[in-house]
Parts: sequence; structure tokens; C-alpha cells
Amino acid sequence: MPKNDFFEQVYQVAELIPYGRVTSYGAIARYLGAVRSARMVGWAMNKCGSWHNYIPAHRVVNRNGLLTGKQHFPGGETMKELLANEGVKVEENQIVNFKEVFWDPSVELM
Repeated sequence: MPKNDFFEQVYQVAELIPYGRVTSYGAIARYLGAVRSARMVGWAMNKCGSWHNYIPAHRVVNRNGLLTGKQHFPGGETMKELLANEGVKVEENQIVNFKEVFWDPSVELM
């Protein structure tokens, strides 16, 4: 599968993440049948500004709820602020209520 096709699939899933919920790079990779491609999902999210639709990239975190992509947002605290505006609790760059707000595309989209 060419990289761009994979990136597009990542964006199509990310567009579906509901307001106030988060998912992980690995959960998106699993849903797409590419279990070992969490890092590729991260690369796709880093490039999502070029996608023709808005991608809520702030809703994609690592498997432990850490805001590992925060450096790709302007100002250093933007990712945290966007999540907080949606009611997601973040302390020390980690989602406090991660299990409660986790959205698993393999469950939710089946």
C-alpha cells in the first residue's frame, strides 16, 4: 500500500474521532489492519495539515494517554488546551481520565 494511501486512511479515521474523546496511534493502526504501524500513524498526523479537511490531531495520543505529539502544535500548550476545551483532563502532558475518554475505532466503527 503506498504511503499516501495509508495516510489518507489514517485521516479518514481521525476525522471520525468524536469531540471530547481521544484515541491512540496504535488503535488507528490496528483498525487499519497495520498493527505494527503506530509510528506511521504518528508521521501521518504530523503531516495532516496538508489534508483537505480539518483533522482533530490533538485527539490522537500515545497508548498511555501521553501527549507525545504536542511539539507539532504551535505554542507548546496548544494540544493540551484543545483537549481541555473539550473536557478532557490533562495533567503533566498525560490524559487523567484516559480510559473514560478513549475511543477505539475497532469497536466504535464496527
